[in-house]
Amino acid sequence: MQSFLGTIVAALAAAAIALTLVEVVHRVIRRLGRRSLLMTELTEHAHRPFQVVATVLAVQFAVRFSTGYAVGTDWRQVLLHLLVLAVIASVAWLVAALLVVVEDTALARFRVDVPDNRHARRVRTQVVMLRRLTIAVIVVLAVGVMLMTFPSVRGIGAGVLTSAGVAGVVAALAAQSLLGNVFAGLQLAFSDAVRLDDVVVVEGEWGRIEELTLTYVVVQIWDDRRLILPTSYFTSTPFQNWTRTEAAVLGTAEFDVDWAIPVQAMREELRRLVESSDLWDRRVCVLQVTDATGGTITVRALVSAADAGSLWDLRCLVREHLVAWVRDQRPTALPRMRAEVGDAGGSLPWQWVQPRRPVRRRVEGDPPDDARVFGGSDDGDARSEAFVGPEEPVDARR
Repeated sequence: MQSFLGTIVAALAAAAIALTLVEVVHRVIRRLGRRSLLMTELTEHAHRPFQVVATVLAVQFAVRFSTGYAVGTDWRQVLLHLLVLAVIASVAWLVAALLVVVEDTALARFRVDVPDNRHARRVRTQVVMLRRLTIAVIVVLAVGVMLMTFPSVRGIGAGVLTSAGVAGVVAALAAQSLLGNVFAGLQLAFSDAVRLDDVVVVEGEWGRIEELTLTYVVVQIWDDRRLILPTSYFTSTPFQNWTRTEAAVLGTAEFDVDWAIPVQAMREELRRLVESSDLWDRRVCVLQVTDATGGTITVRALVSAADAGSLWDLRCLVREHLVAWVRDQRPTALPRMRAEVGDAGGSLPWQWVQPRRPVRRRVEGDPPDDARVFGGSDDGDARSEAFVGPEEPVDARR
């Protein structure tokens, strides 16, 4: 009984001493590292795992040296084995924490809260992906080392090695999709195709890359929904990346108006509007007529902004302002439907126009000139010559 009590007292004393030493070291590092980012990260992230490692190691040594009276007993071997497993797990935790400290220190050099943050976001994406990969590797190695402490596992090691080829093939077939996503995640991290905080358009939705892991990507849509996609989606499906080279983007606002619209006046109104708005980045402001069909014309306003959010607001502002301007200042330019009653004998200039080219004499039975596209006129003959196939004689069209 006294031997068991001595072992417990020794273990508690060792744990107390270890915790005290760790606390002293923690306070010294925190005091000396007030101006050092690395020391600050160490005190924040590595303090707790360091406490666990020191305590478990101290207890293990105390139990090992205070249980000499029970050498060879089962309970001593089981207790020491459990302590060894605890040491392995705590050391893996400490190594992972130290890696996180190094990665956070490196990331602190690259700020993403600045206008030109493309390089910083690329580095952050790569570091985050490496962090997840290294932590996964550390966990796998720690579990492997813990399993190797069991004699039965060491005994079947040769059998595992001989069947590794077959097991690898089976595992690859079973985890084909998972491995494909993992390799796709690594490809995304180092190919610079997509980064954290990039503005993208996927599946018809506009949003930004909120989280990027080895197996999936989280896209925060503009209305705060989340679209979760496998990483293989971005390596096999086309998508739009609005901020791959820079954040500045262009956007349009289109209007269907009557032919009576004074385009130059509308262009000047657009210029006056964007120059008075802080959403415009002073790069592009263009207004053009892009179509004229169906009794109306299509006017397109092309503007630019520093980022996608500002562009969205600027497009809405341009659309609202020009709609109000046409309604209030140019009501005759509102879209309308026209109907005309008349015939070729009318006296108005647009009702009948004599042809300017000389009238060709045609052979009886030939179709009129305005009924043929490829032939029937000089222009039609030239068009027919251009569209004759390489094996088709010129006379074949007649």
